[in-house]
Amino acid sequence: MDSLVEWLLFLVVFLSISISSSSAGRIGIPRGAAVLKKQHLPLKRAFSGDLHTYFYTQTLDHFNYKPESYATFQQRYVINYKYWGGGAVSAPIFVCLGAEQALETDLQTIGFLDDNAAHFNALIVYIEHRYYGESVPFGSREEAFRNAYRMGYLNSAQALADYAEIIADIKNNLQASHSPVIVIGASYGGMLASWFRLKYPHLALGALASSAPVLYFDNITPSDAFYSIITKSFRETSESCYQTIRRSWSVIDSYASQPWGLSVLSSKFRTCYASELKKELESIYVVASQFNQPAYVVNRVCAAIDETQTDDILFKIFAAVVAFNGNNRCYINPPTPESQTVTGWKWQTCSEMVIPIGVGENTMFQPNPFDLNTFINDCIRTYGVAPRPHWITSYYGGNDFNFILQKFGSNIIFSNGLRDPFSAGGVLEHISKSIRAVTTTYGSHCLDLFPKSDNDPEWLTKQRNIELRIIKGWLVTYYADLKAFQKG
Repeated sequence: MDSLVEWLLFLVVFLSISISSSSAGRIGIPRGAAVLKKQHLPLKRAFSGDLHTYFYTQTLDHFNYKPESYATFQQRYVINYKYWGGGAVSAPIFVCLGAEQALETDLQTIGFLDDNAAHFNALIVYIEHRYYGESVPFGSREEAFRNAYRMGYLNSAQALADYAEIIADIKNNLQASHSPVIVIGASYGGMLASWFRLKYPHLALGALASSAPVLYFDNITPSDAFYSIITKSFRETSESCYQTIRRSWSVIDSYASQPWGLSVLSSKFRTCYASELKKELESIYVVASQFNQPAYVVNRVCAAIDETQTDDILFKIFAAVVAFNGNNRCYINPPTPESQTVTGWKWQTCSEMVIPIGVGENTMFQPNPFDLNTFINDCIRTYGVAPRPHWITSYYGGNDFNFILQKFGSNIIFSNGLRDPFSAGGVLEHISKSIRAVTTTYGSHCLDLFPKSDNDPEWLTKQRNIELRIIKGWLVTYYADLKAFQKG
């Protein structure tokens, strides 16, 4: 479990974005691929010797023909050939589409491909998203993120075109022209997987989009739905826990308004940076709900609050902090330099990924509605570029999603755990016979893609089996069609 630390401590970075996103005047949208402390999530076994790393010479700009568009960079991908039946028999290819983090994150946490490839004799491919990890244009991270002119090449459409080039190149190199491809992604990566199937159906037979909030754009989903689900999760776990958290904000504000207040709060919460206290607490509740399973994090947090015998609300809240983080010397540290992931995702949310998440009146959090005009102005001040809040639905669809995809789309699985606040923007009902929604009442964010475990609850095993049966059905149909085509 200690090997989880690198991925899980990434949460500390995520938290600073996840909370500021809901604020009307701050940049950032909650990221789906967040991290917990090491006791909260399982980790895939250590990196296998079966993994082979490659770099593809990728085009910087797929959609223009200006001289600078032809610049290139090296994009990293990894292949596991261990289970593959080969191109001669058109054995399938499972491709994990990278999202807003380095490739190592997927290799550590996405177990679905490795757990099931042997059954399908499938090739496994992981592709890193441009601008993240080692797949950075302009020679270095500093140069890539220097200004909006450089960052302008970081967007979902360019990323999908990257994946298309690499998948086509792999199939050509392995003489696997008829090997069907199933693309798989988690959260933002899940959105990319579903969009890839819609935009590149000639390259992907199907897509598994886990916890993909494709409908959380352009006011299709109520902006307060994210925090409403978190509140519901805590309230269903414990009414007294919910009430304690809800009352705690005014108590903190009362202390903070006094000349000596920050000193008292720092002492009560063992902080090294008391001004970030409310942000840190909100982060804990968000992530506890988003990644509740398999460690029942909400239950742990609420148990700590309810079992602490005192009338001091803040002492109860501090017990929740300890339950979430473990017993540390200091719980809130001064801000650290932005990671590559935070820098990249902040740009993406200030350009196209405008997910309007705010906090409504009827939650356990302090109201903080999303204000688009303020958000746009903040992005302009930061980057000199205004977001395009309607671009995602214009380019990929979203409005009347079910009606349109009944005829237009096929072979997509949208999987969601209903305890995950991002499920509010997910596809929760079947659209057609081949675009299926697989939901679980107690599931959390991307849980179905985590490595399987002997301790998995029955409902999680059932969810994965449903997904595998659907994928198998796609492949059976494909091979029958291919056989008929080759005979004809």
